[in-house]
Amino acid sequence: MPENLLKVLHDLMNLPTETEWVEFKEAGTTFDFEQIGRYVSALSNEANLNDKPEGWLIFGVTDKPPRKIVGSHFNETPPGLDKLKHKISLQTNHQLTFLSIHDLNLPEGRVVMFKVPPATRGIPTEWKGSVYGRIHDSTGQLALHKIQRIRDQSATLDWSAHICEKATIANLDPAAIAFARQEYKKKNPHLVNDVDSWTDAEFLNRAGLCIDGRITNTAILLLGKNTSGHHLSPAIGQITWVLKNASGVERDYAHFGLPIILAIDNVFEKIRNLTVRHISDETLFPLELTQYDSWVMRELLHNCIAHQDYLQGARISVVENVESLLFTNRGMFIPGSVDSLFTSDALPDRYRNPFLAQAMVNLNMIDTVGSGIKRMFRLQRERNFPLPDYNLSQAGKVSVRITGKIIDPRYTRMLVRRKDLDMPDVIALDKVQKGQRLSEPEFASLKSKKLVEGRRPNLYVSETVASETDTKVEYIRKRSFDRRHFKDMVIEYLKKFKETDRKTIEDLLIDKVSDALNETQKRQYIKDLLQEMRKAGTIRTKGSRTFRAKWILTQKSDTGSR
Repeated sequence: MPENLLKVLHDLMNLPTETEWVEFKEAGTTFDFEQIGRYVSALSNEANLNDKPEGWLIFGVTDKPPRKIVGSHFNETPPGLDKLKHKISLQTNHQLTFLSIHDLNLPEGRVVMFKVPPATRGIPTEWKGSVYGRIHDSTGQLALHKIQRIRDQSATLDWSAHICEKATIANLDPAAIAFARQEYKKKNPHLVNDVDSWTDAEFLNRAGLCIDGRITNTAILLLGKNTSGHHLSPAIGQITWVLKNASGVERDYAHFGLPIILAIDNVFEKIRNLTVRHISDETLFPLELTQYDSWVMRELLHNCIAHQDYLQGARISVVENVESLLFTNRGMFIPGSVDSLFTSDALPDRYRNPFLAQAMVNLNMIDTVGSGIKRMFRLQRERNFPLPDYNLSQAGKVSVRITGKIIDPRYTRMLVRRKDLDMPDVIALDKVQKGQRLSEPEFASLKSKKLVEGRRPNLYVSETVASETDTKVEYIRKRSFDRRHFKDMVIEYLKKFKETDRKTIEDLLIDKVSDALNETQKRQYIKDLLQEMRKAGTIRTKGSRTFRAKWILTQKSDTGSR
């Protein structure tokens, strides 16, 4: 008896009661065939809906935690269990039946484990024409909205699951298959001994790269020989690396083709991941860090591969600039926005290439539940580097930039000290650091916590935050002098030179007005200042009231009124 099967059993026994893709029954001596059929339908559908590779019906175990093995005397034994598989297949809508049946004779008693495949994408599994599902530990008709969720899976063509009719296992690269086996073992350590005994064909099926021995686009993309790209046409299985200098001019480039699973390391060998020194305020000694975290780089490139819209016939690109990396893939960002991943408890429930995504999960490349993006942001924050920048403004394209330097060391020290800030506020403050526009909720949150000052879009770190980050000089420079100081400057100038035009006053003041304002806003600020002084009776115009009019002092200005 394989030890991994015992581990699977005990792991399942430790699951909570509301696990909808697993059912435990004591199953004394007999168990109704009709009930088994309904369980096959229900567990198959729930495995699909919960993105599980299989469901389980287990006899000989109590169904309430803490579960115990009590032994089953279910009267079907081999070869009767194989006949049961065939009988079940005759009553399902597409001849679906158990993937396997394991009859275990344990010291505590006999356990029978029925492994149920998930429903085919887009097709709910039926038993005698009815669709069953689970609500916690009860079995009944599958809810209509769940049936629709399964049916909607077929609304978008899954390019990655397409069968390459003329391809065979000979079109796959042996080195890529060997590498995939090693990664599969890392993901499934309980199967290490079994994997080595599998043939290549069996491994490819179990790892979700092939379907019943047939070669898929996913298999060709990840493991195909470099001469097998024509099987993907018109799609292109290629990653392009481009090196640009500080002026944005291309200095070098390279294309990396099939097998993509091996091309990834070749791409990263091209990237100059330099070492930078950084003082974090958490130690007396400077830290030496690489510009880019290796896990973050791999996650970004793996996401590009998993979510590329291959039907557009484009390459994935990695552009290396002097202090940043830009990853780009074709296809819209399905979650809608990055912010939604941090502000909503709901996880993404669909993927552009579900077959490819699941294969990459099996090969230890990605995590489909959306936690990868969250982890990237968390790692960048822990490194005190700028957060990833997602550009979703280009139709049909997603670009992500990671910056390999500290933009503002004093601002970064604030993040080090303010461990209490949650990730949405950290993301918003990162936007302020980069001069990017904030959304209404982001602005409201930062403003309510007095983390920013100024008027949008010219926001800057507030005095409260500045005092914590040693940016007081920067704060004063951006806040500028108060209006009274500028009015005194105008008065002193007119006392000395008697009269002047507005342009001269602008030249006098403009480089002293807050750097938080742009050129146009600075000139408007000065115009408003002069109008305030005129209404207060401090100054007046002489001659035509146009831009060329001369400003002079009034007698009231000598009283000190401003």
